[in-house]
Amino acid sequence: MNNQYPQQPVQQNVVQAPPPPVGQLDTNRGLLKFILLSAITFGIYGLVVLTKISTDINVIASRYDGKKTMNFCLLFFIIQEITFGIGALVWYNNISARIGNELQRRGIDYSFSAGTYWGWGFFGTFIVVGPFVYLHKLCKAMNLLSEHYNMYG
Repeated sequence: MNNQYPQQPVQQNVVQAPPPPVGQLDTNRGLLKFILLSAITFGIYGLVVLTKISTDINVIASRYDGKKTMNFCLLFFIIQEITFGIGALVWYNNISARIGNELQRRGIDYSFSAGTYWGWGFFGTFIVVGPFVYLHKLCKAMNLLSEHYNMYG
């Protein structure tokens, strides 16, 4: 018996990993570098790093949570003055919570949340080293998120 129809090749369902993103995010943030370069540049480096963190979290998380974090420069130069510093408290609370949620969503085992800001960044000022611990944890959390984003998008 002759088949009139040619045999179709069997297709296999192969799941491919999505290609990595075109732009790579910074993964070399660190507390010592932050402190030294901020001191040398009279705080400008600190502004640049925090601005980059605010834009990086938007790149990493916006398509999943639908939120947008305000640029740190806008906060620093305008909002903070108008709100007598309350805007900065809200901004740090929100970005810390957002970073913590994204770490959890991506399955990255690192503890960071709004509580980290309030515990170390705000109330930690009473023991002087608290804000430095917060900045270290912030840099580490963003490095972990950026590494994951650079690999998986």
